[in-house]
Amino acid sequence: MPTVLLAIDPGAISGAYAAFFESGGITVGDLPVADGQVDASTFDRLVKEMQPQAAVVERVASMPKQGVASTFKFGMSVGLVHGVLLANGVPVHLVVPSKWKKNWNLLHQDKDAARALALHLYPRVGGLSRKRDQGRADALLMGQYFRGFGPVLWQPGKGDPDA
Repeated sequence: MPTVLLAIDPGAISGAYAAFFESGGITVGDLPVADGQVDASTFDRLVKEMQPQAAVVERVASMPKQGVASTFKFGMSVGLVHGVLLANGVPVHLVVPSKWKKNWNLLHQDKDAARALALHLYPRVGGLSRKRDQGRADALLMGQYFRGFGPVLWQPGKGDPDA
């Protein structure tokens, strides 16, 4: 069975993923959405198809001045992502945005800087050309940051760059 790392930039309706395959292939896409939040059933099918050995998920929090309803939807979506991964036996590693963004010199850049960098570094990865592909680019760069910590992270429970 090939080794797969799934990197996820969560979001209520703007979440995205990047899948890194042992063969060197990389796939990016949007998290499935239904009724304004992550569609757990469709995401579960995606996880079952990919069979990742590990997942890195951005450690997120509510934003100042974010409305109560949108904060609740966002929290539900993040919880669904974690729940589906854990229900499928996928070890989840969390990484704070400041760590992976600092690695790529993106801390004080505008939002599109990550997409521009991802397009430059990964010209063969499709699905990054539109402005709304920002989440895909974030997931791709976050996953690559995580991969840089060595093969120990491919083994469940054997290390986390944020520990």
